[in-house]
Amino acid sequence: MTYDGRGSGLPSTWPAQVQTIAFVSSVDGSEQAAAFYHSGAPGVKPLLVALHTWSYDTDQEMSIPYAEWCIAHDWILIAPSFRGPNHRPEATGSELTVQDVLDAVAYAEGHAPVDPGRVYLAGVSGGGHMALLVAGRAPDRWTAASAWVPITDLAAWHAECRAAGRPYAGDLERSCGGAPGASPAIDAQYRARSPLTYLHPGLRTPLDINAGILDGHTGSGRSGSVPISHTLRAFNAVAAPEDRISDAEIAHFVEQAAVPPGIRGEWSDPLYGDKRVLFRRASSNARVTIFDGGHEIIYEAALSWLAAHVKRDV
Repeated sequence: MTYDGRGSGLPSTWPAQVQTIAFVSSVDGSEQAAAFYHSGAPGVKPLLVALHTWSYDTDQEMSIPYAEWCIAHDWILIAPSFRGPNHRPEATGSELTVQDVLDAVAYAEGHAPVDPGRVYLAGVSGGGHMALLVAGRAPDRWTAASAWVPITDLAAWHAECRAAGRPYAGDLERSCGGAPGASPAIDAQYRARSPLTYLHPGLRTPLDINAGILDGHTGSGRSGSVPISHTLRAFNAVAAPEDRISDAEIAHFVEQAAVPPGIRGEWSDPLYGDKRVLFRRASSNARVTIFDGGHEIIYEAALSWLAAHVKRDV
């Protein structure tokens, strides 16, 4: 079923070429919304699966740059709702949400000429959480995934949010049935919805994991709700042992909002613009970048990195 894009939820600030559509969940038969774009031009094209942030839905304005990129580069876009904001059990990395993302890909493949060797994931914050979660859960489905300031360990984030007085601890409790430690069943929910549970060395999906060094801090010039330990530990989960960042180095990153002296270097990446790259490391299929910024995504860097990847074995 296809709906008129302007009359069914997308704000007028979205490009007029983008529609809202609905596809049927293969799990519970419900209709799930998504923003969708295909130029109609012939020939196979990359598919970008754009994932909304923690407290928003498919129509959020932060997703507009994804649509603008797809229009400019003749990519196909689908931006699924995956059960909306993360404050209830059906959302927040549930089994339903994972299948929703996969069902969204199936919809795009059925309605546009998707190149099977160029199926990309991108997301920031809660979208970064989801990008890494589905990359770990269905690694053969994706050509590459770019995750920015992601939440990767929900139990750890609950403790961090509670300590900082951030409201997301309540979202997690509503989603998982209570606070971590309340029961084995609740703890199992936190693990099942955390990307770290599924990330491992040898993961086939190439990962681009990014964080602004000021994220997770408060005070002058510092903002954001996700400590960069989440990004660094996600990289460690997929990196070879000799490439991992030590616990002491991670603590320095988080506590000092600075690169530890022993691993400082010089990196240049014009795609990051004035958000200078402060630290970068690669291992196997993964790359981690810490840049001079906060809780944000640099769209040009994310989408250009994705565009450089093509899967040959399809």
